Amino acid sequence: MDSFRDLVDGNRTYASAFPKAELSAIPRKNLAVVTCMDCRIDPLAIFGFNVGDIHVMRNAGARITPDMIRSLIKSVNQLEVDRIAIMHHNDCGAAKIDLPGLRAKVLDATGSDPADVEFHLIGDQISALEADIEAVRSCPYLPVGTAVAGFIYDVATGIATLHDSTFVS
Repeated sequence: MDSFRDLVDGNRTYASAFPKAELSAIPRKNLAVVTCMDCRIDPLAIFGFNVGDIHVMRNAGARITPDMIRSLIKSVNQLEVDRIAIMHHNDCGAAKIDLPGLRAKVLDATGSDPADVEFHLIGDQISALEADIEAVRSCPYLPVGTAVAGFIYDVATGIATLHDSTFVS
């Protein structure tokens, strides 16, 4: 319990003045942002939004994985999202991972080798972003006309640069 005391205490403070009970699960801006789990990224602040405005979906590297597709299908088809922004960033850990070293570290710590885990590493950032945009654009479970854009976020300047935009077809 002591390992999570800060979470319990923080939640008590938050809940004591909870102002968001009226929010809908449908995002006001009809936007889903797929981004990295990197703690330096705050998509609400980056794009000037507030809680309730957008869906925020995260994983290591902001990659469009099967599970991310599952979440986007729900977001678009059930919760009125009609725009998807995929935001990669510079200085990303998914581009720096030494896969053999990671596997060895996991094996040493757990006794299990994650050889069958697809880490969706990033070799070339632009190519990875373009592949992720294409994975969404060509998804047969998203309605034709859903807007898709790719951004590169600079963690040193706070600038998110639009790389490409397209539509599901």
